[in-house]
Amino acid sequence: MKRLVASVVVFSLSASLSLASSQPVRGRNGMVVSQKMLASEAGLGVLRDGGNAVDAAVATALALAVMLPRAGNIGGGGFMVFRSGDGEAITYDFREAAPAAATADMFTRNGEYDWNLHHASGRSVGIPGTIAGLYMAWEEHGKLPWRRLVAPAIVLARDGIIVTDDLERGLQNMLHTWNNHAGTLAQFTKNGEPYRIGEILKQPDLAATLERIAESGPAGFYEGETARLFVAEMERLDGLITLEDLKGYRAKKREPIRGTYRGYEILSMPPPSSGGVAVVEILNVLEGYDMDALGLHSAKSVHLVVEAMRRAFADRARDMGDPDFNPDIPIERLTSKDYADRLRRSINLDQASTSSTSGFEWPTESPETTHFSVVDRDRNAVSVTYTIERPMTIVTGGGFLLNSELGDFNAAPGLTNTDGLIGTAPNLAAPGKRPLSSMSPTIVTKDGELFLVTGSPGGRTIINTVIQTILHTVDFGLNAQEAVDVGRFHHQWLPDKIRIEKNALSPDTLAILRAKGHAFQFVSTLGCAQVILFDREDGVLQGGSDLRRRDGGAAAY
Repeated sequence: MKRLVASVVVFSLSASLSLASSQPVRGRNGMVVSQKMLASEAGLGVLRDGGNAVDAAVATALALAVMLPRAGNIGGGGFMVFRSGDGEAITYDFREAAPAAATADMFTRNGEYDWNLHHASGRSVGIPGTIAGLYMAWEEHGKLPWRRLVAPAIVLARDGIIVTDDLERGLQNMLHTWNNHAGTLAQFTKNGEPYRIGEILKQPDLAATLERIAESGPAGFYEGETARLFVAEMERLDGLITLEDLKGYRAKKREPIRGTYRGYEILSMPPPSSGGVAVVEILNVLEGYDMDALGLHSAKSVHLVVEAMRRAFADRARDMGDPDFNPDIPIERLTSKDYADRLRRSINLDQASTSSTSGFEWPTESPETTHFSVVDRDRNAVSVTYTIERPMTIVTGGGFLLNSELGDFNAAPGLTNTDGLIGTAPNLAAPGKRPLSSMSPTIVTKDGELFLVTGSPGGRTIINTVIQTILHTVDFGLNAQEAVDVGRFHHQWLPDKIRIEKNALSPDTLAILRAKGHAFQFVSTLGCAQVILFDREDGVLQGGSDLRRRDGGAAAY
């Protein structure tokens, strides 16, 4: 196989880009859009070799595990939405799961909540799901040999990748958490010195792990040498995952959340992701307003979108959790048009609502997640979002980072404090349970044909980033690149503030929103959307890769 060589251009981004210059990548036969251009090219190579969208998704995901160690992963988990060219749709849940020894109060010490136990210890590590989920999807839909799909990642790990500005910054930001772990420092530093732009990072232990996965599929990860290395790391970190936990992990197929918006069909991820329900609920509320007439980023349109977001996040906090442990989640009610009508009647067009302090907020979710979108020649489409939460230490000898995903469980039974921690039952830890997520891989169709594949990283901001890509394309007619370049805003019920990218809204708009009672928090960026739009009038795919996190890209042919 030819060695993959990175060709990297480093970009800077203002949140308020000129839309006149936002042109998407275009192609007719197939497209991959991801947070790393070289990973997109690995997926595109699979499409060129006769693979389909699922094949390309596997190759892209594993390449990202090498190129984007803080988010791309084999040590974490996530979700995939798949839609075939003839309209059949299914989702794959490969979210991390709690081990058999997990308990609802395992993040407390001497009866007191311990943040480090919850988010930065061996107890916060969930059983990884990525390899099981990718393999399940490939077994059911793939065309090319499994080894062919793993091969690009092996080459990248073995021969090395060029350190980009984004990778340099990412590694530097994580170094403070690795100071006491020799194996992690050995892999991601040069004898303790950080890698610099233009240098080559080789990951031989990761290459060896990927080779075992290429040879044996999931057994090459959940059993044998890799599993032994994983459990040895767990023992060093006082973690709970055993060989039996790893061997017993299974990815799951679930029916997608379905909704409609102005004649478009929405396909998104069901629980344990809250994303699909929230996306459909917000769109249902906004369907009652003429968003195009109100104008993109006008005070009126922003106010309405924020109020819809606020209500969906309140519902998310009250009702969402792993459906295998919470069989009565009111999905049908939350995604119904009637319920949206009720919510719409509660919105005052001239005054911001107040998020009650008796409302709920789920544990903080890390933005260290990534998303990619794939469409092939037959218009099979794949939308994947996956994560490792806060990257922990490397698995010594295995070369991959551990997740801290169990930090997405509630802190402890009955715990409620002014920081927003809660202890309601739907999202408390339990053996085999999967923590609630905001990941929202989504596919949109029109009249039975593909229209949009979208998703983003960003913790709880994911839901609202996805919403805005849909609004930008459906209501405001923007192309794929414009849809991801436009400045963003976010509201999540609590804290009661609109998070806004700097320069995303005009001073006049901000003044009107302030007069309505809204409070603001300004941030540099929100999310990192990777979008494919199919323009059926000319049969062309448009790719929009978000440059908020620098070196992503759309690859097409």
